[in-house]
Amino acid sequence: MAGSWLLGALAGAPGERPTAVLVAVHQEDGDSGPGSETSLTELRRLADTDGLDVADAVVQNRSRPDPATYVGSGKVDELAALAEHAHADLVIADGELSPGQVRNLEERVGVRVVDRTALILDIFAEHARTSEGRVQVELAQIAYQLPRLRGDGRAMSRVGGGRVAGGAGIGVRGPGEMRLETQRRTLRQRATRLRRNASELARRRERTRSRRARNQVPSVSITGYTNAGKSALLNRLTGAQAQVQDVLFATLDPTVRRISTGDLTYTVTDTVGFVRHLPHQLVDAFRSTLEEVTRSDLAMHVVDASAPDALDQVTTVHGVLHEIGAGEVPELLVLNKIDIAPPEWVDALRRVYPDAVPVSARTGTGIDDLRTVLAARARLTRR
Repeated sequence: MAGSWLLGALAGAPGERPTAVLVAVHQEDGDSGPGSETSLTELRRLADTDGLDVADAVVQNRSRPDPATYVGSGKVDELAALAEHAHADLVIADGELSPGQVRNLEERVGVRVVDRTALILDIFAEHARTSEGRVQVELAQIAYQLPRLRGDGRAMSRVGGGRVAGGAGIGVRGPGEMRLETQRRTLRQRATRLRRNASELARRRERTRSRRARNQVPSVSITGYTNAGKSALLNRLTGAQAQVQDVLFATLDPTVRRISTGDLTYTVTDTVGFVRHLPHQLVDAFRSTLEEVTRSDLAMHVVDASAPDALDQVTTVHGVLHEIGAGEVPELLVLNKIDIAPPEWVDALRRVYPDAVPVSARTGTGIDDLRTVLAARARLTRR
């Protein structure tokens, strides 16, 4: 299953990117919550990463999403008109929708409707390269899809009675419901097999970590918000050739490299980046991979100093780290992209995080200082 389930269903003319319209409810809960300018900007980047062009957005200010249609009836009409005018193939909600909200919106708007979680899952599915990454993404997809399976309309609501369904009598399920049960059973069986595979892959990863520990090799994990420049920093530090792209979630599969400084050798592991409102299905599915951070001696938290919401990004990363049990891992904050960040932004971040190391993975500025700090922190773990 792992692979794009959005674009495959929207395939049009060769080379033509599908068009999407965004919809959001802004609950006045800060500058980075759903529906905020920051959140919508990020949703646009997520859509672009997944090969979609965003035509426009509909945002409604209200205390809570409408339980039936996410936005109110008037905004649904506005959304339908906008989608028709833009010849949109897809509507993307800046939040997680219930199955009922998806169904009701699709009926009213007339195009496929997905939420932020589905979009992120689709990006992960496209970027997973290793067998472990693909297994983890598919598990997350199944966890997301199971409660959202739905049948074929009226057939689902019928219950056989009398002489229908081969004379089986009252209470026999209609064909849509039986098909739905078959789909659910197939997905659950697939998930069981995938979990067994994931457990075996996790055991292999644990054996590798145990060997490093026995050999007293300190481990540094690179963590941070997506697109903060983690892979570029790994390449600069180690001479690795990790994939570097200006897209979200370019790295899903951990890359481990060794650094030797005098008498000291330690490993550096690049891990998946985080994002606000990271789907809990992904956190659960990628838990074994994220344990690279949990089991490391030092978490090198890379921050994009050029991002206007850098402080919010730091808070998001800390939240995920606590969720996976890595909140107590010693942290070294690295302010990346200082070559393009306004100096006053860098100064402001350094006032909040005075021990942070400013660098540019692109130009190499500050990398020697970072190597010195890393070596000193890694040596402390051997005492």
